[in-house]
Amino acid sequence: MIAYIPSPSSGVFHLGPLPIHAYGMMIAIGVIAGAWLGGRELERIGGGTTEQFSSAATWGVVAGIIGARLYHVITAWELFSNDLGRIPKIWEGGLGIPGGLILGIPVGLWIGRRRGVSMSALATAAAPAIPLAQSIGRWGNWWNQELYGRPTTLPWGLKIDPEHRQESVQQYSTFHPTFLYESLWNLGLCLVLLWISRHVRLKPGRLLALYVAGYGVGRFWVESLRIDPAKSGGGLRLNQWMAIAAVVLAVLFMVAFGLRDRSEPALVDEDDVVEETELADVVEETELTNDDHLPSDNLT
Repeated sequence: MIAYIPSPSSGVFHLGPLPIHAYGMMIAIGVIAGAWLGGRELERIGGGTTEQFSSAATWGVVAGIIGARLYHVITAWELFSNDLGRIPKIWEGGLGIPGGLILGIPVGLWIGRRRGVSMSALATAAAPAIPLAQSIGRWGNWWNQELYGRPTTLPWGLKIDPEHRQESVQQYSTFHPTFLYESLWNLGLCLVLLWISRHVRLKPGRLLALYVAGYGVGRFWVESLRIDPAKSGGGLRLNQWMAIAAVVLAVLFMVAFGLRDRSEPALVDEDDVVEETELADVVEETELTNDDHLPSDNLT
């Protein structure tokens, strides 16, 4: 028995005369889910409101999409040099997540600061929200039958139609579903970060550094399976070098500035305790004295 993951026959479906590009739809669903989770986290930690997070996230997403597209265009310029009209067609695929993070995160934090939210609180809330959005958005690659991995006979191999296969692997039909690997990694990362935020006392904003490191590790090994054309050097693909840089920078930041918040709650001054006890005794005596002058319930 042959088992595999089927691919959609088309990345576009219609609602009446309106064409819906599934790639863009998955990105939109991911953004909505991420904004919802980030808003809840911001309110939970007392850093702001859902509306404030949504405002920052909106601008961060716009900047992130621009950065992701520019990253893809720059690193795959040969696909666009003779047809500049393809550059804005993001629904056909081609968003480089490293570029999206590089531009989207700073813009989102800056907008949030202008909306009255501290950058550290916004970074903490965004840390699990970003991988949740990525986890959903990655399914756009499934719809477009793109960015798959090496050929495989594993039962969860992804079936790719001949017109979407690389020329060097036309004789194969099933491939590693790297979109699924990265989607599951990001979902797991989201859940781990949510657990850490509730059980470990971290310094403000450090949860975002953990996200960057965790995403970099996952992206490195997923990227090692992909066979789509990409810039490379030193035996690694460009995105693998970017993943290494992300992990190194995140770790250096946490080592240099600390990760866990080891500060102890402020001690209560003993004189304050004595004064509060004496005050309570005075209040109690006053209440007893007032009770002696209350009218009797038997009086008519």
